[in-house]
Amino acid sequence: MNESKIIDGLNDLLAKNYDAEKGFMKAADETENRVLAALYREKASQRYTFGHQIKDILREMGGEIDKGTSTLGDMHRAWMNFKKFFSFDKEEAILEEIENGEEAAVKEYNEFLEISDLPHSIRRIITAQRNAIQKTLDKVEQLEETYD
Repeated sequence: MNESKIIDGLNDLLAKNYDAEKGFMKAADETENRVLAALYREKASQRYTFGHQIKDILREMGGEIDKGTSTLGDMHRAWMNFKKFFSFDKEEAILEEIENGEEAAVKEYNEFLEISDLPHSIRRIITAQRNAIQKTLDKVEQLEETYD
């Protein structure tokens, strides 16, 4: 088992979850729609939980836990701010940015799950997280259609 590859991958997923948590909280603060705000807060909480699950795995493996968000995530939130500021349909713009972030997250999770010697216990947790993110992506795509 290539532990360093797994630890690095888990830390990348952890950063992605930090980014998503902050992004969903920002979206909840920016939207004027109470239903969407509740959804975004729920998803922020979900990503917080995912982050703690990943931290638990890292601790069990004896790996170092990276703290903080990624530079890419910080840039994505800045773009979200810029796009919202100039958009005529703020709700649609927010949903589009969430869709972009969730698509990137699913891709990163899928890449991590390609590690051939990934222990079953880790694969099970990460697969469940990926599936939940995919459900969020599907929901956001449906919501986006209502704002088109």
